[in-house]
Amino acid sequence: MLINGKEMNFDENITIEKLLEKLNLNRDKVVVEVNFKIVPKEKYAEHILNHEDKIEIISFVGGG
Repeated sequence: MLINGKEMNFDENITIEKLLEKLNLNRDKVVVEVNFKIVPKEKYAEHILNHEDKIEIISFVGGG
């Protein structure tokens, strides 16, 4: 699968929630887009990713 423009391989049937855990990302501080559609946070645990998916993970950064 393509994650933020980089080819990555993960286990079959990985969910968005498990992907974020493996990437050490806090689900409350990111927005995940799969194939150009934003996935609601409440769907992260059930949305299964496919090898051909294009995923963009946008992180919120604090500052000022």
